[in-house]
Amino acid sequence: MTGTYRTLAEPATAEFVVQGSEFLGHARPAESVDAAEEFIETVEREYDDATHNVPAYRVRADAEGNFLREYSSDDGEPSGSAGKPALNVLAQEELENCAVVVTRYYGGTNLGVGGLVRAYSKAVKDAVEEAGVIEERPHERVAITVEYDDSGTVRGIIESESYEFDASYETDVSFGVRVPVAESEAFKDRLRSATSGRADLE
Repeated sequence: MTGTYRTLAEPATAEFVVQGSEFLGHARPAESVDAAEEFIETVEREYDDATHNVPAYRVRADAEGNFLREYSSDDGEPSGSAGKPALNVLAQEELENCAVVVTRYYGGTNLGVGGLVRAYSKAVKDAVEEAGVIEERPHERVAITVEYDDSGTVRGIIESESYEFDASYETDVSFGVRVPVAESEAFKDRLRSATSGRADLE
């Protein structure tokens, strides 16, 4: 997938109460299915006393971005009343690489399927609004391992591109760099050239 896609700017939570039931919409960017599922598990652990934790996500599941994985669950709510409406909001907003969980504390009054659809949709819409939407380019992670002699050169190249990265200085020096997919090959070529092929790239 080249070009840009719409995703969330940052993690956010929005909450409101309907007829005694408290709803919390949690939303966050997620660049992989693993990241989305990890976020869902984190929310489920944090709110394990809730009546329901309803998850949904839309994530590009391969590096080329050709395959969009969509997932939702009603987590015990009536079929089609929770997970699908949550996922529908993400689809209508054309959001990708993001996950949501709607936490519900039951307040004693049944909302009916229509009421649940409205409440779960609202929780996701509010959380998305709180998080903000940005245009993002597909990224991949490039792992670079070099000896100390080349580490300054490599770090200089990474910083000149203003890419996000982390570095680990052990026997060798390892960098993990977040690079736009469209720029990845040119970036790797530049590193190979600057280190005369000594940089180990993955």
